[in-house]
Amino acid sequence: MADPVTRNQVIDVATRLFAELSYDGTPFQLIADAVGVSSAQLTEMTGGKRELYLSVMQRFFEAEQAMLQEYMATAEPGPAAVHRLADAYLDFYLDNPNISALWMHRWVSDAADIADFEDRFSRPLMEQAANEIRNVVPPDVDTYYLLGTLVWCVHGFMGSGLLAPKSGMIPADDPAAARSFRAYLHLLMDRLLMEPGNG
Repeated sequence: MADPVTRNQVIDVATRLFAELSYDGTPFQLIADAVGVSSAQLTEMTGGKRELYLSVMQRFFEAEQAMLQEYMATAEPGPAAVHRLADAYLDFYLDNPNISALWMHRWVSDAADIADFEDRFSRPLMEQAANEIRNVVPPDVDTYYLLGTLVWCVHGFMGSGLLAPKSGMIPADDPAAARSFRAYLHLLMDRLLMEPGNG
């Protein structure tokens, strides 16, 4: 007799499918088939497709929140804190490319029926990060725009990688590409942290 499917296993499978196909593009029956249960059993376990998707995002929200709390506990004072945050954010998404894919789908109107999505899964993290670095951000730079720049750059890198020198693309999981992008990210943050008149 096969071992019963656990909720964590269901979330693992749903994560992969939602990341590959998007929420809107993933039939609930496909998740049930991939897990090896009927759609009725899957509904009983999860509450349905919407609730399962929210469970996937809640898991990742908690993981990202833990990463941010670790960053805050170990961050150096001053501008170095922004480098540390950039590194922590980049490392988190390099280790969890499915989360980046889920956000990329969301940003092209995936799961549009879930109206409070960003308020639940993005705003609390942005506010925590903003509170941590606000004192080192120059007065002419909006802290949320600085954090937004970090977010947009990391997810753009995760989604496209880098142009190869002669042809084709280098994926984000290539170690040399990740090192190069990290150095650029530090340079970009330094430019944004530059006090007015010091350019």
